[in-house]
Amino acid sequence: MRLVLVLCLAMTANWLQAAADGGDEYPHYPDWMYENRLKELDKSTVVKLDYNPKVQAFIDVYTVKRRDHLSNIIGRADYYFPLFEEYLAKYDLPMELKYLAIVESALEPRAKSSSGAMGLWQFLYHASRMFELKVDNYVDERCDPVKSTEAACRYLKYLHHNLNDWQLALAAYNGGIGVVQKAIERSGGKTNFWELQPYLPKAVQSYVPAFIAVNYVMNNYHRHDVEPVPAPLSFNEVDTVYIHKSLSFEQIHKASQTPIEIVEWLNPSYTKNFIPVEKEPVCLFLPKKGVIHFVRAVNGLEEANPPVSKAMPLGDKTNRESIVHHVQKGEFFHKIAIDNECRISDIVYWNNLPNRNLYIDQRLTVWRPKKVEKFFFVTNEPTTYKAVLYLDNYYTDNRINKLYQ
Repeated sequence: MRLVLVLCLAMTANWLQAAADGGDEYPHYPDWMYENRLKELDKSTVVKLDYNPKVQAFIDVYTVKRRDHLSNIIGRADYYFPLFEEYLAKYDLPMELKYLAIVESALEPRAKSSSGAMGLWQFLYHASRMFELKVDNYVDERCDPVKSTEAACRYLKYLHHNLNDWQLALAAYNGGIGVVQKAIERSGGKTNFWELQPYLPKAVQSYVPAFIAVNYVMNNYHRHDVEPVPAPLSFNEVDTVYIHKSLSFEQIHKASQTPIEIVEWLNPSYTKNFIPVEKEPVCLFLPKKGVIHFVRAVNGLEEANPPVSKAMPLGDKTNRESIVHHVQKGEFFHKIAIDNECRISDIVYWNNLPNRNLYIDQRLTVWRPKKVEKFFFVTNEPTTYKAVLYLDNYYTDNRINKLYQ
């Protein structure tokens, strides 16, 4: 037994040295080592943590391609995980479900997906109504860490109660319970996620592997030389105070002597940097030091009026990029303006047009919003990820390409 262990350690050392000599920038390990580490984690959870090439592909995304994102995620976990754990314990749910919010939003409370889902737990508008999460002109409680976490726990408990399997419940969290139930029917009654996978939509197929990979990286990031980037505050450095009148973030920032960026980060559900207060007092999150200053100053603050939206200056190019639009047959100004999220008056101004007449093949300079990926969503990454070369024959670009064929 001892000889086998020595040989394994020697092989691992040689493998890692070969990787270093081969120019690999980050640590990589053989398959069996990843598998063993997941087996150890699997012993302490009721959520099955399987290992296979699809899981490995997502581990690669986090530990190689998205290392900077992982560093920030680890830091933010210090603030959000204690909150998640409180509610998971309240609803008697597995603690490992806290990692689901990383797959969903990378722990960005204002994350917005292409489908319009919002917040740490990525609720769509209609789903939020099931859990009485308020969404209006000034408040989006899908971004409220406390309220959205409780809603997510209620939903996960409901899904598991119906499907009686945590991997299927996770798949249903992403795709909907009806999608999973239909896949079970089409498969002839299969209830093992990996056997059911071909019958599920692509996004749902990748969801459970991504979740398992997050479990791995959050427990092993130090083995991949990933350094956490601390969040602005830890959970224990934050306190709450109730306000009884509407206030702007500007007022709160000055009264609490807290940077406005921190006020925004701690209170992400207020979409216009304004907290409306009607009949009931509203909870405000601040650093503990800021709470003392705020309590002393709040009585002297005047009630704030709702913010008024300001019209953008004519031809404004802020956070926009220019393109040349070739006018096609049948196109008209309204369509071009809608497609590029601008106004007709902007297009006229940018091109110094004498009138609003268009002709085919006319070239128009249009400034459209920059398409910047503000938030990181990992679930579809391996379908295009081919960046990293591995020394081990099983770790090739082809392995990534074949995962979802």
